[in-house]
Amino acid sequence: MGKPDFDDNLQFDTVVEPKNKLLDLDLKELWKYKDLILLFVKRNFISQYKQTVLGPAWAIIQPLLTTVVFTIVFGNIAGLAPGGVNSFVYYLCGNVFWQYFASCLTMVSHTFTGNSGIFGKVYFPRMVLPVSTVITNLISLAIQFSFFLVAWVIFLFIPGGSMTPGWQIALLPLLIFELALLGLGCGIVISALTTKYRDLAMLVSFGVQLWMYATPVAYPAEMFSGSKVEFLYWCNPTCPIIETIRYAFLGGSAAQFRPEMWGISWITTFIILFIGILLFSRVEKTFMDTV
Repeated sequence: MGKPDFDDNLQFDTVVEPKNKLLDLDLKELWKYKDLILLFVKRNFISQYKQTVLGPAWAIIQPLLTTVVFTIVFGNIAGLAPGGVNSFVYYLCGNVFWQYFASCLTMVSHTFTGNSGIFGKVYFPRMVLPVSTVITNLISLAIQFSFFLVAWVIFLFIPGGSMTPGWQIALLPLLIFELALLGLGCGIVISALTTKYRDLAMLVSFGVQLWMYATPVAYPAEMFSGSKVEFLYWCNPTCPIIETIRYAFLGGSAAQFRPEMWGISWITTFIILFIGILLFSRVEKTFMDTV
């Protein structure tokens, strides 16, 4: 039987090679698969609200209900909301952005275990799925943020209010971008670990809840001013982000703006993302054997 004839001049659009590098993230390859990312974004958004009566309206209902509970329990009963600022707007501001981070972290953490069927059938950069998840949640954030803006504008012009928006509003795209990177980094760290240690998947929701209470969502960060744990509290990477967003929209009476702690938050975010990419690149080579 003779050898098959091959055209030496044959050109290939895609070459699949083994990944042997420690850090194997090809951003150019991700860009080539941008159409696939958009398809996953569409799939994720549709499946999220599929067979629901209210559909995308849940993107507003969820933070609205949480905000009402926080306003009653933490604002009125516990008296933790700062004075001079409408409690509803104060808690809505924190909840909208915290839920974006929490959703990114939770959904990305199921990347390997929730998509093993797809991974076993066809090749594509595995990072496509976490990135598409983060983008999908941006759609929900846009809906929730629009609702927040309406409430914010209404209470901004009510006589007697003390909300004083600042120039930090211009930093909002950077703050959202950092939340996305932080949620992506934490999520892929957990997704890489859960391929071997399934117990972590059970603890994700509980861990996110604990993290929320370690972040100034239900109370102002000024509660820790002057205490021994103040610096440690501000080292929580989500703390400067939420406080800066509140400072930008509500003013200094409702939050604090500490650029130096925000800088530390960025460093922490990049470290977590770097570790996540390392673990993700390592696990994706063998995860089909363990999932």
